Amino acid sequence: MPTYAYACKDCGHAFDIVQSFSDSSLTSCPECEGTLRKKFNSVGVVFKGSGFYRTDSRDSKGSTVSAAPAAPASTAPAPAAAPAASVPAAAAS
Repeated sequence: MPTYAYACKDCGHAFDIVQSFSDSSLTSCPECEGTLRKKFNSVGVVFKGSGFYRTDSRDSKGSTVSAAPAAPASTAPAPAAAPAASVPAAAAS
């Protein structure tokens, strides 16, 4: 279950609470019964270390995946642009 951060608009009391996704947001401060607002933080998942990205250097001996050649570019002609809508002569003046 995720942890949500709340802050009171009236007294400034801030706290974290573990809630289910299906639980509704809290609306009143447990300290002063004031109005709460949900604080949004950065992403909760952080990948640290090496090996998470394709650009990370890896040991050439341990790699079993070989680089695939790039697919050739398509030789089909690009579709023609749609003709512009004609403007009636009365509307143009």
